[in-house]
Amino acid sequence: MKLSVIERLTLLGILPEQGSLMTIKIVSKLREELSFDEEEHATLQFQPSEDGKRLQWNMPYPDKDVKIGVKAISIIYEALRTADENERLTEQHLPLCEKFEYPENE
Repeated sequence: MKLSVIERLTLLGILPEQGSLMTIKIVSKLREELSFDEEEHATLQFQPSEDGKRLQWNMPYPDKDVKIGVKAISIIYEALRTADENERLTEQHLPLCEKFEYPENE
């Protein structure tokens, strides 16, 4: 699945930190897939915004094709559902909700 820099960062932020052994193994591999390698860091040149509340990088940058299995999709879907139930979704999450077909008012 093709994911932009912001989608990758957003997904890294919502993945669960706890769960069953299987879940944590899948999340660990997914975090590795979503993470940025040395070359990407050098190209993107991540830095905090002036107000320190956001992360900035050199744009545009091509989307990365990330391997996401069926169970990982289920984990992402659940993370989005939990964020929705806790009213923690932001506009930044909308593209992910669309990509992972998270329905409104399920």
